[in-house]
Amino acid sequence: MSFNPPIDPLLENIQDLSFSQSTEVGVGDQIEEGQLSIDVAQTPEEVIVIATMAGTEPGNVSLHVHGDLLTVRGWRTPPVEGEAKYFYQECYWGKFSRTVVLPVEVQGEMAKAEYRYGVLIIHLPKIHKANEITIEVVDE
Repeated sequence: MSFNPPIDPLLENIQDLSFSQSTEVGVGDQIEEGQLSIDVAQTPEEVIVIATMAGTEPGNVSLHVHGDLLTVRGWRTPPVEGEAKYFYQECYWGKFSRTVVLPVEVQGEMAKAEYRYGVLIIHLPKIHKANEITIEVVDE
């Protein structure tokens, strides 16, 4: 399930809103699972996946490479607890995940990940295969 904020219903009812009204969202009101935003880049030697995860503890993140798929899962706890009501809530809190098809084959067992200042950077070394394949000609 992906995270899609309820923008369309808000736009349809925009004429019914006034500045004296507010929509309150409880701290515990969450969507089931959010979709993590990522960037995918490459160098001649590796594929690099970058994800921003502000507020996520490194121990709450799991990474899995299976064939040409990379899956990132985790969760983050909201910093405001209790009876607080939000006026705006644009940050996603709770479970999140993202599975992406990698553009080339990688050596998953050689992957390295670093997490600094809320940014996860995954380095996946490419598998280098010979571009030239020899085909044997058989005379019948």
